[in-house]
Amino acid sequence: MLSEKSSKKTMNPSQKQSLPPSYFDDLYNAEPDPWKFETSEYEANKYAATLAALPKQRYDSALEIGCSIGVLTAKLANRCDRLLSIDVSKPALNRAIERCQSLPHVRFQLMGVPQEYPQQIFDLTLVSEVGYYWCWEDLRKAQQLILDRLEPGGHLLLVHWTLFAKDYPLSGDEVHEAFLELVPTQLRHLKGQREEQYRLDLFERVAH
Repeated sequence: MLSEKSSKKTMNPSQKQSLPPSYFDDLYNAEPDPWKFETSEYEANKYAATLAALPKQRYDSALEIGCSIGVLTAKLANRCDRLLSIDVSKPALNRAIERCQSLPHVRFQLMGVPQEYPQQIFDLTLVSEVGYYWCWEDLRKAQQLILDRLEPGGHLLLVHWTLFAKDYPLSGDEVHEAFLELVPTQLRHLKGQREEQYRLDLFERVAH
């Protein structure tokens, strides 16, 4: 179980609930690539760091939570035998499906965590630029689901922007610190990297 210590995090007082799917649908309907995933140098550098942080050259079964329009998905697919990528926004997911249509080992599903979660066990779970959209209660539920579906010795990689955003319930740092509280009983911390605008933390599931 997760510690009581974790429940005392301070959320953004102006946003106490997880952001709903409609928030993202509105963004993607107004602009196909609202965060400039396809063209941003920041995103390109962060994607390179994300892939470089993975300890294994290849994973059997990976889960990407919050795949958006599939830019990172297409890159991550080269390191996975099977990849399940999920998102809460149908417009974003449709673009991801189109981008990765030549990659038969990649599956997509419209799914909102923690209300839903895949039933299979993964040896890699990637949570990139999505954790701060959850309120603390949902983050805590998501943590438990991630742990339950990550095989012993499997890897969990977190990557999040660390600057303040008024719409988001949590900060990137709050998300990462919440997972660091699960060390050493449930996770082993393998790598921590902080850049000017984002941080990256790699964990390994502890075997019990």
